[in-house]
Amino acid sequence: MLIRVPPSSRALESEVTPESVYLSRRKLMQGSLALAAMAAMPGLASADAQGVYADVEPSKAPGWFDEKLAGARWQAITAKGESITPFKDATHYNNFYEFGTGKGDPAANAGKLQVEPWTVMVDGEVSNPGRYSIEDLVKPHAFEERIYRLRCVEAWSMVIPWLGFPLADLLKQVGPTSAARYVRFETLVDPERMPGQRSGFSLIDWPYVEGLRLDEAMHPLAFMAVGMYGRVLPNQNGAPLRLVVPWKYGFKSIKSIVRISLVSEAPQTTWERIAPNEYGFYANVNPQVDHPRWSQATERRLPSGLFSPNVIDTRMFNGYEEVAGLYTGMDLARYY
Repeated sequence: MLIRVPPSSRALESEVTPESVYLSRRKLMQGSLALAAMAAMPGLASADAQGVYADVEPSKAPGWFDEKLAGARWQAITAKGESITPFKDATHYNNFYEFGTGKGDPAANAGKLQVEPWTVMVDGEVSNPGRYSIEDLVKPHAFEERIYRLRCVEAWSMVIPWLGFPLADLLKQVGPTSAARYVRFETLVDPERMPGQRSGFSLIDWPYVEGLRLDEAMHPLAFMAVGMYGRVLPNQNGAPLRLVVPWKYGFKSIKSIVRISLVSEAPQTTWERIAPNEYGFYANVNPQVDHPRWSQATERRLPSGLFSPNVIDTRMFNGYEEVAGLYTGMDLARYY
């Protein structure tokens, strides 16, 4: 008899917050809080005690997002034993060099980014190439919420509730051919609204490029995010469409995607091109392989401060051990 053991990240039915409770949280947080109601909903009350929902900024979402939100599957994957990073930290401490190199630059400068209308070119080794509107890309897929750990190569980390759908579902939608071996992604180039792309000091040859092996892209954990914290993605977090690959360092999770290409050869990615001895193609979280200039054995979990640094041990594959089979037989110190 075959016994299936679910991965540790998969939520149990009993642990899932009811959709009606989740969707009503903003109303509960505005004005006078219904404390008795909060006490009767332990999941929501504990989340608020961590500051998860109190600082979520309201937003005006496009129609395609609102239409999908009502049918979302909440907490489809959880990060058990982890505290969710407050919304303000997750949206005001970012690397998005298109808007500047400072951690606060994306939040300060991304307001002018125009995410409507938005199209994504799908080309290369696919059966259904073409320029897709964001609405057409999203339409076939149900939203689900996935609470993932995010580990930056700079040794800081967060825990973020994303909204979106599996990357594998999008790839099945466009139909990779038998020649497809890798997936190449590009970020928008818009120097007028992305001041980091106008900088003469930038080392990046725009557009920003990332890539995955096709089997990595098809893994159930690889995710296309269009929202976070129950609302549409803020511009500084990669609106309207970004990749989330939770077992890899954060720079692999490319933002504001405008092109997805199925290719037969490994694409040269942006940071691999800039510093191949520091940023390899795979970029799997590995506490045993240090960055040339700092250790990767530990990480600083945000929020943290000078007197409460909140340093924790880093886990192999960021704790997502179910992906280990993708790298069987590989020397992960060489293919970093």
